[in-house]
Amino acid sequence: MTGLENENPTLYSKTRERQTTDTDYDDDVAEEIDSREVYDLIRSINDPEHPLSLEELNVVENARVEVSNKDSSVSVQFTPTIPHCSMATLIGLSITVKLIRSLPPRFKLDVQITPGTHVSEGAINKQLADKERVAAALENSHLLEVVNQCLSARK
Repeated sequence: MTGLENENPTLYSKTRERQTTDTDYDDDVAEEIDSREVYDLIRSINDPEHPLSLEELNVVENARVEVSNKDSSVSVQFTPTIPHCSMATLIGLSITVKLIRSLPPRFKLDVQITPGTHVSEGAINKQLADKERVAAALENSHLLEVVNQCLSARK
């Protein structure tokens, strides 16, 4: 026994890379942030339990990312691979940290578990929505190290 909660997760194919244009690199052209851009930021986050990305495990999907430039808000729903995943809070925290580090500070973030996909979704969503609790979690050096591992490029 390996001690993994989900020893044989289902693997999904990766989304094709976004086609870039010259305006993507032109600082003089103002562009709005769209859902695909946010999805591209979070899809490569490493799963804390498997040597796979959240995209490969279908934990994050472009269809579950919403962006409102008018309201400066980003909403992401993620789906744990099993309904009793003990890593769900860590996954949500990793998504939140990646977005805090990557998006302009004007954006209000809402990271939640997809409704009906986790036995403790209410409690976890409450933790992820609490800015003070998120900040306190990131002051824990061990937890921050684990989050940074999830956000680091896979070797």
